[in-house]
Amino acid sequence: MHLSSESYKKIIDELRDGLYIVDTNRRIVFWNRAAERISGYSAEEVVGKPCADNILCHVDDAGLNLCCSECPLATTIDSGGPHDAEVFLHHKNGHRVPVSVRVVPLTDEQGNVLGGVEMFSDSSYQAANEMRVRELEKLALLDGLTQIANRRYLDRELESRLEEMNRYDIPFGILFMDLDDFKTVNDRFGHETGDRVLQFVAGTLSANSRPFDLYGRWGGEEFVGIIRNVNAANLKHLGQRLRRLAEKSFVLVKGEKLRVTISIGATMAVKKDTVHTLLQRADALMYQSKAAGKNRLTIG
Repeated sequence: MHLSSESYKKIIDELRDGLYIVDTNRRIVFWNRAAERISGYSAEEVVGKPCADNILCHVDDAGLNLCCSECPLATTIDSGGPHDAEVFLHHKNGHRVPVSVRVVPLTDEQGNVLGGVEMFSDSSYQAANEMRVRELEKLALLDGLTQIANRRYLDRELESRLEEMNRYDIPFGILFMDLDDFKTVNDRFGHETGDRVLQFVAGTLSANSRPFDLYGRWGGEEFVGIIRNVNAANLKHLGQRLRRLAEKSFVLVKGEKLRVTISIGATMAVKKDTVHTLLQRADALMYQSKAAGKNRLTIG
């Protein structure tokens, strides 16, 4: 059976996973529809550009920019062998999306490497998050700007988690997060850009949440994460990962990468807690992070 190049292109475009092809200079020569859906970038926006040119900008769990050091594509092109990785790509809207990456070399009939093919699948709980958004919309529990839970729903969820902990000993913790120097962003770039920043921070929280955790906007530039069935070490690790991912997220404003950082207060709920005491403790810890230099997490 002989298939035309158009037939192959159609098959690749129908894949559920993102797929793109680069030459030996990591310049993008093909970008399928799933890559458009997962990343937010259309083929017209990226074909002909280096993949590190403010496009995917992969980072690892520690926030290391892989485009500058351990790029899966560069590793495969240099070695001629396949490479697998778990990374976080930069979405066009600014937030970070966890993806599973598989890279294979593109070779000619003699085995010479002509470039690389990267396939990536969305590792976030996107379907569960989308269902949650629809439910919250129905119940008027959604923050309209950021499309995550609003303060009313966070209050309700905190009451439920405290009752659950007291009755069944199921532990949980909270992350109280505040954007650093957000007023400066609004003053310099305007409130519309400030809204975009809030949206990409919320997007990073949502894309990297477990199905049974909840993230919401507490108010202004403050966010709260309610993290179920963790211990203090787990809570700290998760909070640090979110902090690093937020730091590595950005939106382009007049060609300039606009980044923000977050300060976090993390605490485990205890039997004597009320919603007020729990939030008060987390808020105080967050301000300790601010006082210690910002862009950090304090747990207590």
